[in-house]
Amino acid sequence: MPTFSVTDITELVNGFMWPFFRITAFFLVAPLFSANFIPTRVRLALGFTVSVIVTPLLPTVPAVDPISLPAAILVAQQLVIGIAMGLVMQFFFQVFIYGMQLVAMQMALGFAAVADPVNGVNTTVVAQYFLMLVMLIFIATNGHLAMIDVLIESFRTMPIGEGSIGPDQSLSMVYAGSWIFLSGLLLALPAVTALLVMNVLFGVMTRAAPQLNVFSLGFPVSMMFGMFLIWATLSDFMPRFDRLTIEIFVYVRQLIGAV
Repeated sequence: MPTFSVTDITELVNGFMWPFFRITAFFLVAPLFSANFIPTRVRLALGFTVSVIVTPLLPTVPAVDPISLPAAILVAQQLVIGIAMGLVMQFFFQVFIYGMQLVAMQMALGFAAVADPVNGVNTTVVAQYFLMLVMLIFIATNGHLAMIDVLIESFRTMPIGEGSIGPDQSLSMVYAGSWIFLSGLLLALPAVTALLVMNVLFGVMTRAAPQLNVFSLGFPVSMMFGMFLIWATLSDFMPRFDRLTIEIFVYVRQLIGAV
């Protein structure tokens, strides 16, 4: 019957526990995996499974007493790294939500809000449609596997016990946060500009013919014209999706020091 000493158990725990904290923290925050309709136990089980598969491939983990202050600090570091990576990946989907919210407001659909089952908040119908579209395309293009690949790469660039989120990485997260508003505005700019021109024309028409009811005429026309613009800009959707995907993975790699 095999016997295990305290040292063997400590090494076994060290080899599995530290990667488990980083991987599980990532799955609890990262898009797709952190959806509200996915139970927490499923995410924990996914983190456990990936940790079991990945642990033999990782660099040597430092031996730390699991019940000590250095161990608590190490756990905090792994949680921060995993949460930071998952949060930056969330920015990618928020770009489309923010951009389509701007379009919905301009086309008089800002009041048409529905519950978002992924984030647990209310979003406009237009933003919800594009969020579902982006999620399906992201999965179809193996974006979820690319996220896991970057997560595993972080153990090489930020080894356990040696790498952590410093000032440079924090600044990269700030830049990624501002990237949401810039990219979302650029995404919505063609439709918003066209709708703004249409509203200006309605203003000129109302000025020329005051007897026209701009509200009863403007709302349906704005909605129909907005839907036409969304349909017309879908032909250019995939190039923009590819560009934004490349940019967000660059930010994630900057965060872990791989770029």
